[in-house]
Amino acid sequence: MPLTLTVLGTASPYPGPGRNCSGYLVRGGGAEVWVDAGTGTFAELQRHTDPARLSAIWISHLHADHSADLLAAFYGLAYGGLTPDAPIPVYAPKDCARRLAGFLGRADVDFLSGVLDFHALFDGHTVRHGDLLLTSCAVAHDVEAYGLRAEHDGRVLAYSGDSGPCPALTELARDADLFLCEADIDEHRDGEQVHLTPEDAGTAACQAGARQLVVTHVGPTLTPEVATSRAAAAFGGRTRTAFEGHTLHL
Repeated sequence: MPLTLTVLGTASPYPGPGRNCSGYLVRGGGAEVWVDAGTGTFAELQRHTDPARLSAIWISHLHADHSADLLAAFYGLAYGGLTPDAPIPVYAPKDCARRLAGFLGRADVDFLSGVLDFHALFDGHTVRHGDLLLTSCAVAHDVEAYGLRAEHDGRVLAYSGDSGPCPALTELARDADLFLCEADIDEHRDGEQVHLTPEDAGTAACQAGARQLVVTHVGPTLTPEVATSRAAAAFGGRTRTAFEGHTLHL
């Protein structure tokens, strides 16, 4: 199975008509991984695969626009007839299971383990599913947050998650065939460095030597088209906009 990226959602910080929050399906080497579970992405995921077949779920950070649909997924997997053959591994920041249990009015987390098997992420965390290697890299945000590097058969997909400008972002995307990168804000204000402007995204891609930049997670102060154009000018290489439902082949 070649390495592919299917876009499930791109909106920030809330969903809009036709735009779910952040979520992606990464497939390769016999594995299928749901990357970020923003609002609306569980429904879109079902257009492309049976959730019970997922090899893993990977969550960059615990802001709702990247994790809220874990609640919908749990209901579907536990009570809605989508029960997997074995619990699905969930790689996420350490408080993820506790927060999900809290939404369900429970103080304990053990009841989740029948369908979701939680593992805490850390900088440099690696795991292999089939022939797909996933490596997590801590990035700069206002909560614990990670970018993802997915590798299969010599191809590399890098995903920024939510990040401000930082050296780790450039290393994450080093020589990537495709760099999926947020371009959330129009400009930095009051020293805020927890998101990227389009120019930041393009510069990181250029410094990393990425072969292609895909712009996502564009906030309400920009349009995806404007963000992509500005990022392309800073990058100087092939740049495109992430759209819900599109599948990109590496």
